[in-house]
Amino acid sequence: MHFPISMAVPARFLAPLPAACDVVVIGGGVVGVMTAWFLAERGMRVTLCEKGRIAGEQSSRNWGWIRQQGRDAAELPIMVESLRLWQGLAQQFGDRLGFHQTGVMYLAGSEKAVEGYEAWLPHAQANGVDSRLMSRREVAARLKGAGPGWPGGLFTPSDARAEPWVAVPALVEGAIARGAVVIEDCAVRALDLKAGRVAGVVTEKGRIACDQVVLAGGAWSSLFTRAHGVDIPQLSVLASVAATEPMPEIYPGGAAADDFAFRQREDGGLSLAPGAEHDFFLGPDALRHATKYRKIFAKDRKSTHFRLAAPKGYPDGWLTPRRWDADRTSPFEAIRVLNPAPNMATIARTREAFAKAFPTLGRPKLRAVWAGMIDTMPDVVPVIDRAERVPGLTIATGMSGHGFGIGPGIGRVVADLVSGNAVGHDLSRFRLSRFTDGSEIILGPSL
Repeated sequence: MHFPISMAVPARFLAPLPAACDVVVIGGGVVGVMTAWFLAERGMRVTLCEKGRIAGEQSSRNWGWIRQQGRDAAELPIMVESLRLWQGLAQQFGDRLGFHQTGVMYLAGSEKAVEGYEAWLPHAQANGVDSRLMSRREVAARLKGAGPGWPGGLFTPSDARAEPWVAVPALVEGAIARGAVVIEDCAVRALDLKAGRVAGVVTEKGRIACDQVVLAGGAWSSLFTRAHGVDIPQLSVLASVAATEPMPEIYPGGAAADDFAFRQREDGGLSLAPGAEHDFFLGPDALRHATKYRKIFAKDRKSTHFRLAAPKGYPDGWLTPRRWDADRTSPFEAIRVLNPAPNMATIARTREAFAKAFPTLGRPKLRAVWAGMIDTMPDVVPVIDRAERVPGLTIATGMSGHGFGIGPGIGRVVADLVSGNAVGHDLSRFRLSRFTDGSEIILGPSL
């Protein structure tokens, strides 16, 4: 399989619903899968419930980058750990993951961008990351067939890539081998609360008794928590991606410029995407949280396309129910896998920008085009926290398009947070209360 996972793929993971366990993980993306992996490894009885398909949404629709470079300072230590975990996973699974440490490059569109890269470098040095600046000549030497134009860049040789649509389903096999129960086509409709704390979950297939729940529901997370009185200012943006036909290799890793980004694929083509361009659907939650997003909207106003409404049934759709009964069909069953239509005008601009940058190659021929819904936060860093209002609920969401690479590290952190072990990282940057305690919203880097 070389493209995002959809409902056309038959369900593979259909274990019987257990009556009880220690922890239920909601969501079968990379964060949910790796949380289940580490919980099971710690001897806890864990059940992962996925409403559609494992990695059906953004975990199979992303660029496939495993990137330390350009991370928020608080994310970077977890990402360094995550890279080590990816290395170990690649040893366990062999070539199945498509893991290669081929480096990541950022291509500077201006001298100001180079200055921004230089300002970020102390974070890399503090965490032992091998990032360094590149000159105009070094950039040209690394990119075969590139025309002139980039005054410099940022390069991290140890950064890596993998194939998302095969990697995450392989990782879930590892979680199952460690004792996790994984069930596709099993939406969790609601928490079952007793005296205000978690006593179980109600799924479309029945109830599971548990006293801990991890919500790793991606773009659906805020819809789920708001029904239980927990407000997450999470919104979704549409990101379009294309896969090219096989073509001459120009660079074996991943690279991003202002108007395009690419990653070498195992099949000889590229995953090709806009550098920063995305679509934003206006819905009830978007309007309610607009003030929290004013900084990011102001910063990205030239690259954001606002749409009047999300398609029917989407998390922030105007007609999507915000309340439902646990014994009836929920919004999570109405759309098993978010499969938004890509913005073909964006893809066309991306192809033209690529052709301009690599004139000897021209406009790449495309094998497939798709889109995904990125769950983002006002400061572009995730929420990793216990929900104060609902004891027993832990939230791991809002990866803001950076979740694939950091997923194993986040999974380890969340598993230890839930099981009461030492987390080993400062999580204060990721607390949910930062949006309500009067703290200034500080944007993560967008290098």
